Amino acid sequence: MTIPRRTALATLAAFATVGTAQAQAWPAKPIRVVVNFPPGGAADQIARAVGTPLSEALGQPVVVENRGGANGNIGGEAVAKAAPDGYTFLMSSGGMVSVNPHIYARMPFDPVRDIVPVASAARVLVYLLVRPDLPPKNIAEFIAYLKANPGKLSYGSPGNGSSPHLAGEMMKAQANVFAVHVPYRGAAPALQDLLAGQIDYFFDPGIGLNQVRAGKLRLLAVGSPRRSPAFPDVPTLDEAGLKGFDADTVFGFYAPAGTPAEVIARLNREINRILQTAPLRERMLALGGEALPLTPEQFHQRAEEDSKRFGAIIRERGIRGD
Repeated sequence: MTIPRRTALATLAAFATVGTAQAQAWPAKPIRVVVNFPPGGAADQIARAVGTPLSEALGQPVVVENRGGANGNIGGEAVAKAAPDGYTFLMSSGGMVSVNPHIYARMPFDPVRDIVPVASAARVLVYLLVRPDLPPKNIAEFIAYLKANPGKLSYGSPGNGSSPHLAGEMMKAQANVFAVHVPYRGAAPALQDLLAGQIDYFFDPGIGLNQVRAGKLRLLAVGSPRRSPAFPDVPTLDEAGLKGFDADTVFGFYAPAGTPAEVIARLNREINRILQTAPLRERMLALGGEALPLTPEQFHQRAEEDSKRFGAIIRERGIRGD
């Protein structure tokens, strides 16, 4: 049976109206943001800092759920396999996309195919923290101390392949030193063991800076191409002679592939607006990072650049996942 042209056009218009109404109605229920690292780490703190004003902007609760493990793969898989209906998102370090494919022979999902970038949140720097009773008082003395004591010092990280771990391997390679790597399940427990004197140093993604301000830890250098706005007097490792040292990562939000484009566009606009407000800029600065509003395309490009940079050190040092 042939449908009259006028009837067909009316039917298409009706479907278009329904689709537009559905898009305008989003969100109609709470939004879940999965953080693929344990509570207390940089990803968790950023998700919660953005989540509160985002909830106000969208008129629905933004519920943060921590699902750590496997350097972010467990939480990443949960989101990759979630319904792409605009109600489940992921907050992750860039390492899940730019590092994990290099360190795991197999992953339970494809971070390029199965999830899509929504909005970056922050450029996260890593800070070289040491326990205060170590003899070195500056970065030059610390590198000399490592060289004089090969294998006697230990450093922690949130896990194999995490940006703090890669920073530690970069320093070992460029400074020609050796120290024992101790992987933890997240940054917070690594920081706690540093405070307790169980390890000697830690490339911190910002969560330990209040301990530096309180005099409980010593900050020697920043593993970034430029100095931190939060600590402008602290040198970079590049300035200390490790030329080109860059362990920065970009943390941000992702969605399951197939999530409606209009939902991603709306969320990107709202998050970018929030990141440019004074409270969020100050919060990111307190964490030792910088708010970084980008389009999804720019966020994807940054991940590709990081993948090339981190892939090189991973291959050089033979790093493998847990």
